Amino acid sequence: MLAVVLQSRLDSARLPGKALLPLGGKPLVFRVMEALNQTPADIRILACTEDSAAEFSPFAKEAGFEIFAGPKDDVLERYCRVIRKFSITRVIRATGDNPFVFSDAASALNAQAMALNADYSGFFGLPYGAGIESVNASALFRAEIEAVEKPEREHVCPYLYNHPEIFSLHRPLAPLRWQGADIRITIDTQEDFDRAQELFSALQDEPYRYQGQTITKKYSEIFC
Repeated sequence: MLAVVLQSRLDSARLPGKALLPLGGKPLVFRVMEALNQTPADIRILACTEDSAAEFSPFAKEAGFEIFAGPKDDVLERYCRVIRKFSITRVIRATGDNPFVFSDAASALNAQAMALNADYSGFFGLPYGAGIESVNASALFRAEIEAVEKPEREHVCPYLYNHPEIFSLHRPLAPLRWQGADIRITIDTQEDFDRAQELFSALQDEPYRYQGQTITKKYSEIFC
């Protein structure tokens, strides 16, 4: 089973409560789920912290996502619990900071990962906040057992891509149409959020607003 698994939490040191900040009249976490709905999958899950599940639940339901609450700091363990509960074989991993995730790039990367049966896949060269990772569930189970460093548990995939001798990696440069390493579209600070509001407003009437070329073109028109 292929699952989109979005991780999110309520507390944020640099921008408190950002997951519920309104972006175009809906919470940020809803906008991320809305974007991820454009990428094919068998099931979609919001993997949140236990202290945020009650507030996130109605937005997950509205977006068509299951909700699952797990450990706050051991996000690798949270993912593995989700995988076990829903009998998932491959994960499209996304984070709650990224309402402008490229749905077409996500679909393309995951298709490549599945064709290669790669343990871990991720594009290089995308704008910061545009990408996802495609991960084999069995590789995450191995990382769950072997990863001991705090960053390996908090960020889920470092144990995989830091051990190419163990795991099959697919880390290609993104096609030119999606490249933009100098573009920042994640939301981590108030400045990021202010910029996101302007970009989101400009994209609302675009028929291809979830696609990478449309997002980077509009970003360049506004901010460059």
